[in-house]
Amino acid sequence: MLVLRPVELTDLPQLQRLARESLVGVTSLPDDTERLRERILDSCDSLGKDVQGHGPENYFFVLEDLTNQRLAGCSEILATAGFNEPFYSLRNRHFTSASRELNIEHGVPALSLCHDLSGHTLLRGFHIDTALVGTPSAELLSRARLMFIAAHTGRFAEAVITEIVGYSDEQGRSPFWDALGKHFFDLPYPEAERLCGLESRTFLAELMPHYPIYVPMLSQAAQDCIGRIHPEGQEAFDILEREGFETNSYIDLFDGGPTLYARLANIRSIAQSEIAEVTPVDAIDARGRYLVSNDSLKDFRAIVADLDYNPGRPVALSAKMCTALNVTDGGPVRVIAL
Repeated sequence: MLVLRPVELTDLPQLQRLARESLVGVTSLPDDTERLRERILDSCDSLGKDVQGHGPENYFFVLEDLTNQRLAGCSEILATAGFNEPFYSLRNRHFTSASRELNIEHGVPALSLCHDLSGHTLLRGFHIDTALVGTPSAELLSRARLMFIAAHTGRFAEAVITEIVGYSDEQGRSPFWDALGKHFFDLPYPEAERLCGLESRTFLAELMPHYPIYVPMLSQAAQDCIGRIHPEGQEAFDILEREGFETNSYIDLFDGGPTLYARLANIRSIAQSEIAEVTPVDAIDARGRYLVSNDSLKDFRAIVADLDYNPGRPVALSAKMCTALNVTDGGPVRVIAL
């Protein structure tokens, strides 16, 4: 059985393995021991705080196979993007120019550096073993974060965003980066993303042009990358789109990947998940597949379970499920259909 839980310091060696395997562009999972250690300790500290509102807290989760204690993935929530420094992105909007004398009005798409998205809660760091792509485990890794938010809404903003990794080829080259960012940093795309993961995007963003970049002046290859998803990022995009997230006018300033946005009230796993009382049973006549979590903070747990669940009534869980969730007879769990 796979269970999602908060990260622990003992997970560091396995997290390093996941970092080495992660897609270029997943900057929140740097292949660096000290940075990963800091990220783990930051998450542990965030879970120990008595928080009254959303601040700089970071919540880091891992997907563990309980059979062999092997980590199969990880994902994160940053309570407030841009809390300590601006969260930069590119705004893609039309600029209109007009001439009364010639009776001409023309609109041109342009990219502008901004930090409009600062203040929103940010989902990041999604990585899952290749063998689990397209399985319920990928849904668990992504959506259980939303169930955590549902249980602790006071710790998060009223809207959630996430950046989906943009296109780069098999050699790690990004046409968008080569047409734009590379002119301001003499760095290849993978190195820029690596530095962003080790330090922050701020020092790179501050060197980007602070005036509009007219899209038609970019190469066609770069234009084609605007809002384009890396094939390995499609899983993360599809899951959140089904949750109610939508694309908007913002893209990643390094690879041009799309940004997804949703208000808490419109996110399926938050708005539609239900609280049920646990009834331990020896056998389950399963009628459907569900995501199930407890509502704990430090001891948060979530699993995929085949259940016979009827809204408004207790939910029958096996002893194995109860153990994985750290719940007992009569305790509450949060449930939503897969």
